[in-house]
Amino acid sequence: MRFKVFGFSIVAVSLLTAAIPVFSQVAPQAEEGRLPLSVGVGVSSYDVDWGHGRMLGGTFWADWYPNLHYSFLHGLGLELEARDISLNHSSTQPPNYREDTAGGGLIYSWRRHRNFHPYTKFLIDFGSMDFTLFGPNYASNYTHDTRTVYAPGGGLEYRIVKNVWARADYEYQFWPNFLGQTADPEGFTFGAAYDFGHPGRR
Repeated sequence: MRFKVFGFSIVAVSLLTAAIPVFSQVAPQAEEGRLPLSVGVGVSSYDVDWGHGRMLGGTFWADWYPNLHYSFLHGLGLELEARDISLNHSSTQPPNYREDTAGGGLIYSWRRHRNFHPYTKFLIDFGSMDFTLFGPNYASNYTHDTRTVYAPGGGLEYRIVKNVWARADYEYQFWPNFLGQTADPEGFTFGAAYDFGHPGRR
C-alpha cells in the first residue's frame, strides 16, 4: 500500500514538473527566474469515520501558482498532496487501521494581504485503506481497499519569516461505495511551508 501511494506521488510530481515550462511562457517578465512553488509538511489529526477518537499522521503538500496574465487568475494554482493517517488508534478502531491518500487538484488563494492568505481547494485523490472486518458476511482476507477520493477543503497561511509560512488546513473527504455507504473522514493539518519565490512575491 505504501509503495502504491509513493508511486502515485512520484508520477504526480513528474507531471507537475513537466507542465512548469508550458505555463512559464505566459509569466510576466518581472517574475522570470522565480519559482512560484511552495513545499510544506505538517501533522494531521483526523476523524477517520471508523470507531471513535481521532487518529494522527503526516502530510506533504506542494503548491504551484503559475503567473497567468489575467488578474482574477493570479491566486489560482495547483496543489499536490500526500497524507498517511496511521497513528493513535483507539480501542474502537482495528489495530491495523490506516488511511493513505495522494493526489492533486485546484487551489485558490486570496493574496491581497502580504502576510496572510486564506485559501480554498478541491482535490481528487487515490485513497488506500487498511482495516479488519469481523462477521460471517466478510471474507477473512478482505483487509484492504482503494477508492477515488474527493476532498474539498480550505485554510489559512501566515508568513512566519521571509519565505517560511505556517498553514492551518481543513479537509473533508468522500470515499464512495465503501461497505455500502460513503465514508467521510475529515480533519485538520498544521504545518509549515517554504516558498521558493521571492519573499515579496506572495
